[in-house]
Amino acid sequence: MPLLDETKIKIFEKACFSRAFEEKAYELAQNSTIKMPIYLSAGQEFISATLASYLAYNSIDDYQIFIQHRGHSTYLSFGGSPEALVLELLGHKEGCANGMGGSASIQSRQAKIYGHDGLMGSHGPIAVGACFANKKFTLCFAGDAAAEEDYFLSALGWASTKNLPIWFIIEDNNLSILTEKRVRRNWEMADVAHAFKMPSIDVEDDPSSIWDSLTPEHLQGPLLLNIRTNRKYWHAGAGVDDPDQFDRLNCWVNLYGSDVIDSARKDIDGLWAKHL
Repeated sequence: MPLLDETKIKIFEKACFSRAFEEKAYELAQNSTIKMPIYLSAGQEFISATLASYLAYNSIDDYQIFIQHRGHSTYLSFGGSPEALVLELLGHKEGCANGMGGSASIQSRQAKIYGHDGLMGSHGPIAVGACFANKKFTLCFAGDAAAEEDYFLSALGWASTKNLPIWFIIEDNNLSILTEKRVRRNWEMADVAHAFKMPSIDVEDDPSSIWDSLTPEHLQGPLLLNIRTNRKYWHAGAGVDDPDQFDRLNCWVNLYGSDVIDSARKDIDGLWAKHL
């Protein structure tokens, strides 16, 4: 199933909106307007933008999403309210987690997105338990370090054993804070899934590569998607680890022009201006 040009544009629009949101959040965290810790997903936004578009293309709308701490782009790509996220980052009681969850624990019951409790990787078994109970198609997003937790790994085994309709999306930026994978382990998540007899895919975060790796059959059972990506900003807060690292959004701006990202930045500026 090829990735059509019209779908590429939709993916690009989602990615640009998420990036614009994160750029503004970064700015406001730097000047202390946002006072709580923030976990920005800039650099990784094409993952959720592509998967949201893939489910829409296949008319999958009865699903549930369990989000990781670096989840702003997932929340936005799958229909979470941008205004509710703004209010959450400002600690407002009308925020998406009543101003108490903060950046790491955003949620949207309306968009069927369930928040992270702050214990690294704990949402893995929670997602599997929910999927086992209601059999809804489930997406569980996690970082490459969270996926190493023992309870996350055992959840993979249970999902495979019960052939549950759940996808584990590992947003693999190769870092646990600043510790690279090669220091932490000598194995890859796709190999672990294979050992559990679960289909697994290891792919870069290029939308065409993700799209081409998926088949309708994958929607019927468990799947692990290890998607190699790069984070633009620090693990937490507003700083940059490597200003020269690869940024996929720049490639798409070069291809499609800057109008979409410029428009998204204007929309985001207007959204924040309402509450500042």
